[in-house]
Amino acid sequence: MSVFSRLRNGIPPSRDDCQSPYERLSQRMLDISGDRGVLKDIIREGTGDTVTPDASVLVKYSGYLEHMDKPFDSNCFRKTSRLMKLGEDITLWGMELGLLSMRKGELARFLFKPAYAYGTLGCPPLIPPNATVLFEIELIDFLDSAESDKFCALSAALLLLHRRLATCEEQHLVEPAVLLVLLNLSFVYLKLDRPAMALRYGEQALLIDKRNAKALFRCGQACLLLTEYERARDFLVRAQKEQPCNHDINNELKKLSSHYRDYVDREREMCHRMFAPCGSRSSVGGN
Repeated sequence: MSVFSRLRNGIPPSRDDCQSPYERLSQRMLDISGDRGVLKDIIREGTGDTVTPDASVLVKYSGYLEHMDKPFDSNCFRKTSRLMKLGEDITLWGMELGLLSMRKGELARFLFKPAYAYGTLGCPPLIPPNATVLFEIELIDFLDSAESDKFCALSAALLLLHRRLATCEEQHLVEPAVLLVLLNLSFVYLKLDRPAMALRYGEQALLIDKRNAKALFRCGQACLLLTEYERARDFLVRAQKEQPCNHDINNELKKLSSHYRDYVDREREMCHRMFAPCGSRSSVGGN
């Protein structure tokens, strides 16, 4: 019976009828702030360790006001997400606390009370005063403080090295430094699940040293993640030629072989489903 029917029939509303949607939702959520200012509900479990303080995170998020279906803030529609450093790039205290409780791959829903979100004043015109907000956050990956600092240093170093106009005499000194930075950036982007960027930096490294086994290996890994199996095989076979006894390269080739077999089986099954009905109809027409 709805709350309106109860009132019409002289029945006092139940406790649930008097609660807002966020209040009802909060009853089954975990208190992670200690004062019920930040509540959490895990939608999909993650793996590995929780986010470390001072880490840089790669996330997708959407923020909602109560009684509103469309988010007032979201980065889910952007082509690429950028790394955000805890303590610097994240302005909501509730989001920072929430991220510290998450693991890689986790998807969770959070409720932030005003003290952990936009405060007593809100953020006009979008956020009213004293608003409790709901955020859905997916933690794609994160770099700990040391990895994050290394990534930022690598990006800055590459920029400086590219800006430097080396003379012919200096070229042999600059190129090894650029090669090392490109290899490390390719590795970091693989860790961040950004294979297209990893491939881009790996190929730049190969322009400096076309037989570099690490660059060939990184490009092969990136192409495998991009499901470009022929290119992945080409890069990995070339890497194996440079380092025949490298276990990582050989294992990646085995992984590629397994993925390619699965791909061929799926393609064969899809073709069978596409063309089997046509054959059946032809047979019926012939009879």
